Amino acid sequence: MSNKGNTFRPSSANTSFKRSQKKEAPNNKKVENKEEAPARDLSELQQKLIKILGAFLILCAILLGIAFVSYLFTWSEDQSYIATNNGGWGVVMNTAEEIDNPDIELPVVQNRLGKYGALFANQFIYNWFGIASFLFVLVFFVIGYKLLYKKSILPVYRTIIYSFIAIVFISVTLGFLHSFITKVPHILEGKFGFWTNKLLEAQIGTVGVAGILIFAYLTTLILVYNLDLKFSIFDSRKKQEEEDENFDTEEEETNYTNSIRTAEPSVSEPLINRRETYTPAPSLNDKFQSSRNADIQLNEEFTPPHKEIILPVSEIKPENKVLIPFEIEEPTPTEEDTNIINENTVSFTVDEPLQIDPIVEEKPVQSHELEVESPKEEKTITANDLVAQFGQYDPKLDLSGYQHPTLDLLKDYGTGKITINQQELEANKNRIVDTLRNYNIEIEHIKATIGPTVTLYEIIPKPGVRISKIKNLEDDIALSLAALGIRIIAPMPGKGTIGIEVPNSNPEMVSMKSIIATEKFQKTDMDLPIALGKTISNEVYIADLAKMPHLLVAGATGQGKSVGINAILTSLLYKKHPAELKFVLVDPKKVELSLFKKIERHFLAKLPGEEDAIITDTKKVINTLNSLCIEMDQRYDLLKNGQVRNLKEYNAKFVNRRLNPEEGHRFLPFIVLIVDEFADLMMTAGKEVETPIARLAQLARAVGIHLVIATQRPSVNIITGTIKANFPARLAFRVLSKVDSRTILDSGGADQLIGRGDMLLSTGSDLIRIQCAFVDTPEVEMISDFIGGQRGYPSAFMLPEYVDESGDGSGSTDFDFSDRDQLFEEAARLIVMHQQGSTSLIQRKLKLGYNRAGRIIDQLESAGIVGPFEGSKAREVLYPDEYSLEQFLETLRKD
Repeated sequence: MSNKGNTFRPSSANTSFKRSQKKEAPNNKKVENKEEAPARDLSELQQKLIKILGAFLILCAILLGIAFVSYLFTWSEDQSYIATNNGGWGVVMNTAEEIDNPDIELPVVQNRLGKYGALFANQFIYNWFGIASFLFVLVFFVIGYKLLYKKSILPVYRTIIYSFIAIVFISVTLGFLHSFITKVPHILEGKFGFWTNKLLEAQIGTVGVAGILIFAYLTTLILVYNLDLKFSIFDSRKKQEEEDENFDTEEEETNYTNSIRTAEPSVSEPLINRRETYTPAPSLNDKFQSSRNADIQLNEEFTPPHKEIILPVSEIKPENKVLIPFEIEEPTPTEEDTNIINENTVSFTVDEPLQIDPIVEEKPVQSHELEVESPKEEKTITANDLVAQFGQYDPKLDLSGYQHPTLDLLKDYGTGKITINQQELEANKNRIVDTLRNYNIEIEHIKATIGPTVTLYEIIPKPGVRISKIKNLEDDIALSLAALGIRIIAPMPGKGTIGIEVPNSNPEMVSMKSIIATEKFQKTDMDLPIALGKTISNEVYIADLAKMPHLLVAGATGQGKSVGINAILTSLLYKKHPAELKFVLVDPKKVELSLFKKIERHFLAKLPGEEDAIITDTKKVINTLNSLCIEMDQRYDLLKNGQVRNLKEYNAKFVNRRLNPEEGHRFLPFIVLIVDEFADLMMTAGKEVETPIARLAQLARAVGIHLVIATQRPSVNIITGTIKANFPARLAFRVLSKVDSRTILDSGGADQLIGRGDMLLSTGSDLIRIQCAFVDTPEVEMISDFIGGQRGYPSAFMLPEYVDESGDGSGSTDFDFSDRDQLFEEAARLIVMHQQGSTSLIQRKLKLGYNRAGRIIDQLESAGIVGPFEGSKAREVLYPDEYSLEQFLETLRKD
C-alpha cells in the first residue's frame, strides 16, 4: 500500500521546516549545513552594512546642518577664503603652517567645521540651491534613521520627492523675488535659482516667470492636498441667504417653540432624565467641537504569526540518533497603520415630529348659504428631513472631547518574538518518537508549532495505528519529557493529525501592549472586542463578547483569573466611548476591581441613591441584579415599540432619527456585568442570585446586556446546570482536578495547563489554548487615572430603581405603621381570610420572595394581627373576620 496519500504537507502560510525529498547519509547533511552557513553570514553582514550606512547618513545630516547654520553667519569670510584658493578645493592641500605663514595673506576660515564645512556649505548654498539646501539635511536624516532603526519618522519616499520639488521651487522663487533687489547671485537663492530665473526672464519676461511660478505652486497643492479652489465671495453670499431664510422660518414657527429644546443637556441635570432634542438654528453647530481620539501608534515590531517545523523521523533508529538540520523560512513582515482617528460630528434629535398647520383663508359668508370650512392639511417633518437638516444623532456629543487611553500607558513585557531552541525541539522530538516506538507505534511525520509558552507537536501515525492507543500514553510521554504537564489532542479538529502540547522551557510573556497595538485589534469592527492574548500558533486572539454572548471564567487561585478580568476591561476601555458602554462591577473581595472606581462618571453604572458604584455587599448585589432585569424588560419594550429585534438595529434607527424621544426612546449603551467571585455570592445568597443571573443569561443578549462571571471554585453547586446551559462560552485557567475541568469545560484539559495565564477557551465547538495577555496593577491604575482625569458625566449611569425584596426577614418589635411594607394591608387581609398565619401563603399568593414575606409576617406580628412563631405550626390569626381587621387598619391609619 502506498503512503503517498498520507503525506502531511503544511500550508504555505506557515513557517515550516521541510525535510529533504532525497534520503542521504548523515555525513552529507552535515556538509550541507556547512555550505548554508556562508549564506546566513552574508545576510548578517548585509544587515550590519545597512546599519553602518544609516549611522553614516545621520552623521552627515548633523554635520551638514552645523556647517549650513554656521555658513549663514560667516559666508562672507568663507567666500573670501575660498576665492583666494582658486575656487576653494585647493585649500584641501594647504597645511596649517602655510595658512599661519605671515608672508601669505590668506583669510582664516570661520566655519565651525573648518575648511570642509566652508567648502560644502558654499557648494550647496551659494553654488547650488541657496537656503533650500537645508532640506538635504532632512533627507539624509530620514534615510539614515530608517536604515539604522528600521523605523520611519517620516515616509521616506514622499520625503525625498517632496524635498527635491521644494528645493527647486524655493530656489527659483527666491531668485525671482531677489532679482528686484540686486542683480548678482546671493545665498538666499544660490546660483541655480539666480541663473534659472535669468534664463526664464530672457524668454518670457518677469510677468511670465511670475505666472509660471503661481501655476507650479497651484499644481503642487492640487496634486498633494487635492485643493478645492472656490470663490469665497459667492459662498459667503449664499450662506447669508440661507441664514436669512432660516431666520424667517424661525419667526413663523414661534407657536411651536414649546416642543423644541436645545440638544445640549444641562450639567446639573441627571443623566437618566436627559432627553436629546434639537434647536433648528444652524448657528448652534459652532458651539460644539469635533472630538478626537488619542492617536494610538501601532507596534511596529513584527511578530511572526507562528512557526511550524517538519521533523523527519523515518531515518531515526534507536541505535543511530543524529541531529537533523532544519531550514528556517521567515515570513515577510507587513507594515501596520500608525494612527486611527475617529471624528464625531455635531448632531441633534427631536422629541416628536412637528405638525405644521398651513394658514387657511376664510371664504366670505354669503346670505342664505351654508358656511363651508375646508379641511386642514397637516405636514409632518420626516426623519429623512431631520437627518438632511441636522445630520445623524451623535450619542458621543456630551463628551465630544473624550480621548481614548494612549498606548504609552501600557508596558512591554518580553520581546514578543518567538525564540527557536533547536536543541530542545530535537530532544523532545526524539523522546516522543522513542516513547511511541517502545509501544510499537510508528509515525510518518512530526511537525512542531512553536507558541509563546507551549509547543504543539503534530504527528501522523502509520496506517493501522489506533488513536486510543496513543491517547492512553499521555502519562508515559509526560514522564519521558519531564514536562510540567502535557495535553494530547487526538485527533485535532479539522486536521488528520494527533497533537501533543508540550510546555516550553523558557516561556515568553505576552504583554497587553503588544496585543492592543496590533492592526487586528485597532481595525476590528466587533461590537465588544476583548483581546485575550495569543494562541499556540502565536496569533493574536480577539473575541467579540457581544456574540459569545456571555462568558464564564473559572480557575484556581493564583492562575491568572484576575489578570484575565483586567485584560477584558482594559481592551474594552481602549476601544469604546463612554456613551457606548457601561460596566456593572461586582467585587465581593473588595480589592480586585477597586482601581476602576475613578472611571465611575464615565463607564460605571449603579443604583439610584448608592454612593459606591463598585458593589461589594451581597444585599446590594441582589438589588442590582434585579434592577438589571428591570432594565432588560424596559429595553425589550423599547425594541418592541421600535419594531426591531436587537440593540444594534435599535440604535441605528435612533441615530437616524426614526424614533421619537418623547415616546421614551433613547440611545441604549451596552451594559457588561462583571462578577469577580461568583462562589461567594452563591454561598451567601443562593437562589436569590442564581435566578436573576439565569434570567439575564437567557434573555439579555438581544438588548445589549452581557455577563462575565468568574469563580475560583468551579463545583456543581456553584456553576449549576441552569447557569452552564446559558453560558456557551467558557474560559478555564488551570484547575486542580479533572472533575473541575469537566465542570467548567465539559471535558478534560484544564487540569493539565501550566498556569501563569495559560488558559483554554471553549466557544461550543472546540477548545482553543491561549496565553493570556498580562496587564499589571500599575498599568490599570494609570489607565483609570487617564480616563478619570477627563471631563465626565455628572454621575454614573443610573439603573432603574428596584423595590428591595432582600430584607433580613427580622421586623422591629415596635411596629411603625409609616414604615410598613406596601403590601402590608393586602397580606393582612389574605391572612385573615384564610385564617392561616403562614409565610409560605404570602409567598404563593402575592408572588414574593421569602425574605420579604418573612418581613411582612414580622410586621403583622408587631401590629397584633398574628401571633408569635410556634415552630412548625402556623401562626395564630388574632382577628376572626375581615370586618374587625378593617376597623383595626382604619385606627392605624388615623394614628
